[in-house]
Parts: sequence; C-alpha cells; structure tokens
Amino acid sequence: MQRRDFRCFHRLRVRWAEVDMQKIVFNAHYLMYVDTAMMDYWRALALPYEDSMLALGGDMYVKKASLEYHASAHLDDRVDVGMRCERVGNSSVLFQAGLFRGETLLVSAELVYVFADPATQTSKPVPPALRALLTGFETGEAMAAVHVGSWDALGPDAARLRQAVFVQELGIPAEMEADAHDARATHAVLRNHLGMPVATGRLLQEAPDVGRIGRLAVDGKLRGAGWGRQVLDALLNAARARGDRRVVLDAEASAEGFYQRAGFVVRGEPFVEAGIRHVSMESVL
Repeated sequence: MQRRDFRCFHRLRVRWAEVDMQKIVFNAHYLMYVDTAMMDYWRALALPYEDSMLALGGDMYVKKASLEYHASAHLDDRVDVGMRCERVGNSSVLFQAGLFRGETLLVSAELVYVFADPATQTSKPVPPALRALLTGFETGEAMAAVHVGSWDALGPDAARLRQAVFVQELGIPAEMEADAHDARATHAVLRNHLGMPVATGRLLQEAPDVGRIGRLAVDGKLRGAGWGRQVLDALLNAARARGDRRVVLDAEASAEGFYQRAGFVVRGEPFVEAGIRHVSMESVL
C-alpha cells in the first residue's frame, strides 16, 4: 500500500489527547482517524451524505473494521489518511485506508459497509447510481458538472442553495438575499451525479468591461473540497467570454483567502453588510 494508490486524502495533526504516556497515538484512535477521513471521501464525490442516502433510498452501515499496524504516529505528527473504494459487491462495499507520515505507511485499514434499509437495517442491493459513483471516482471521473445559464433555467437550484446558506445559516433576511438582479444575471450551478445542486454563484455586468460576481454559495457539508472554486472559475470564464476586462466582488472576510488563491486582490477598506464583515476585491482578466 502506497500513497499513489489513493485519490482522496484527509490531513490531520496528532493532538495531545490522542497519545499515551510515550506520546504515541493510542491504537483505538486510528479507527477514528479513518472514520473522519471517510467523510472527506463523500465530499470528494460531491455527496452531502444524509441527503444523498435519502435520495438513494438507504444508508451505509459498518459491518467490519480491521486495522494493521506498521509504525507509530507521535504527538504533533502530520498524518495523511488515504481512502479508496476497493470493491463494490451486491450489497456491501469494501473501503481501504492507508495512514501515512510522508511516504511512510503507519497503519492500513479495511472497512466493510453494507447498504441497508434504515428502518429495518436489513441489507439491500447497492443502487446502480452509487455503484457508478464509487467506481467512477476511483477511475478518475469528474464527480460534478457546472451548468451556466439564466435564472429561468437555473433559478430553482440556485435559490435552494442560497436560501440554505445565506438565510438559514448566515441569518441574512430573505428580502435582502433575493433581488431583481437575478433576472438579468448569468448564473452557475454545480450539480453532482445525483442531480443535486451543491454550489452556485452569479455574474452581473457592473459597468462596461467590468463584471461583478456574487451570491457564491456551497453546501455546508461539502466545503473545502474545491466545489466553490469550480463555480468561481466558471463565472470567470463567462466574464472573459463576453469581453470583461475586470471582475469585482464583495467577499466575506472569512473567505478572503479563497478568493486570493483565485487571483483576486483586496481593494479599499473592510466594511460591514448585513452584520457581516466584508472586503472588496478584484481580478484583472
């Protein structure tokens, strides 16, 4: 088992509470590391777990978990947990994990999940859609696609995400979140392979040759997996295609780093809108 065997990784740093008197990770915590990494695997598939399992008509239950120890992790070590789907059976799925410090394999693990009816917890066949997702991811397929279009075409999906993120999560009044600009904006919606919208954003014409990006929202369960960047890139490409030379946006201060990594720079002083600290940023195309 080597690092190159995995597409999906979860990085962690060993904490004081996880080590014994020799400052070596207590053996039971490795299974917790693997279970935590499993959630990153679902994010890599663009699947908000609870909603996806509901759509698939079942849930995943651990049938068996085994660990093999090769070397020890120590306090403050940075450990990368690789996750992969090794095999999909009729009703079971075999996942393998490798815990690495650099290139050194510390622990290998296997987890057998059974797809089952949540009400009775009796097994049922793995749905074809889930089987295709698991095998597709491991063979390098893209797990989501960006759709760019009008509010008439994409409005229901965009509105659903924006309601969840801006109104329910951030507490922004609904009358402020929805506005008349939606009808003339170019919208982008990222959908996973189950057809579920997981990220969205819009592009307005601020002035001749200047675009304005806004309302960028990502399903809270999937943040950190790169889905917001795909929507941002799609909107930037749409701005280039219509001849914009600059794109501006007002970012939440907590998202400043995200936009900087995409080439945006801060312009002006921070300000507060809807009770949230923002910074104005721009990118030259």
